[in-house]
Amino acid sequence: METETIPGTDIPLTVLRYGTPGGRKAYLQAGLHADEFPGMLVLRALGRLLDRAAERGAIRGEIVLVPQANPIGLRQHDSGFLLGRLDAATGENFNRGYPDLSVVGEGLTPGPDPAANVAAIRAAMAAVLAAERPGTPLAWLRHRLLTLAHDADLVLDLHADNQAEPHMYVGPALWPASADIAAAIDARAVLLAEVSGGHPFDEACSGPWWALAARFPDAAIPPACLAATLEVGSNDDVDPARAADQAAALLRVLEGRGFVDGPGGQPRLACEATPLTAMAQVRAPVTGLIAYRARLGDTVRAGEVVATIIDPTGAETEVTAETGGRLFARHSQPYGWPGKVIGKIAGAEPLASRSGNLLTD
Repeated sequence: METETIPGTDIPLTVLRYGTPGGRKAYLQAGLHADEFPGMLVLRALGRLLDRAAERGAIRGEIVLVPQANPIGLRQHDSGFLLGRLDAATGENFNRGYPDLSVVGEGLTPGPDPAANVAAIRAAMAAVLAAERPGTPLAWLRHRLLTLAHDADLVLDLHADNQAEPHMYVGPALWPASADIAAAIDARAVLLAEVSGGHPFDEACSGPWWALAARFPDAAIPPACLAATLEVGSNDDVDPARAADQAAALLRVLEGRGFVDGPGGQPRLACEATPLTAMAQVRAPVTGLIAYRARLGDTVRAGEVVATIIDPTGAETEVTAETGGRLFARHSQPYGWPGKVIGKIAGAEPLASRSGNLLTD
């Protein structure tokens, strides 16, 4: 276990390391949005499993866990609630604004050897990060997390949605190679996007590889970092038994990918991958109480009523589905206002309304 103090604060960041650096590397973190809790418990349980694996000499390569990746957000309390999605000092989303490491392409001359290209690109990334001097606690945190993860073969960033079934965000270049990971969390939606907007952590790790491959089409540049955002359930769903099950499933991912000795293996994935541009964000058109007409996990048709917004002093307004698909996320607070996202539907066909920043800030 390593503990660092964020410069200019008394806030510690704890990192757990297993195995030996220098070979293949897996990096897993949770709680980047500090008010999304279940992933923290999952990594605690996974750490216990890796402790036992280390005791029997079963770790291959290096595995890094950061169970609470946002200790800044964990200090942000107001009116009895922890508010850890946006930085109180800047208003910025903790999972946006990560550096674009594809800038390393300026000094590279990649060739036909993929292993040599991967080594050169990672060395260039490390040099760029080492030269940076972040000036604020938030900048330091982003820099430190990316430094820990940039040279990993596998990066899993555990989140949770407001009220949701498990789902996953990943780049199209990494699908279906990441299907075992989606199956591990029993994902009910897999959302594919090369650029989702805002430069979140997972795309800061994986995106440079396909950007550099496009920039140097004659070179052999593989997608050397498989990074994905795993939404493991609902924000407030802190259940030790469920966390233990999810940790065991992630251990099987690490086994199947050769980071830990073991059989690996996952159940059959329960959904198909669909474009993030096909995911409809159900938004409240007016202010009022939200009465959901569709349950979490329901398959809805385009035009079907998903919820009714009720003005206690006036009218009722029906909110309909823009597309057909699975309602995999809803909002737990049953009150809406114009523009508030109150649900997410995983559709199959891209929507004209879905462009620019595709994530909910």
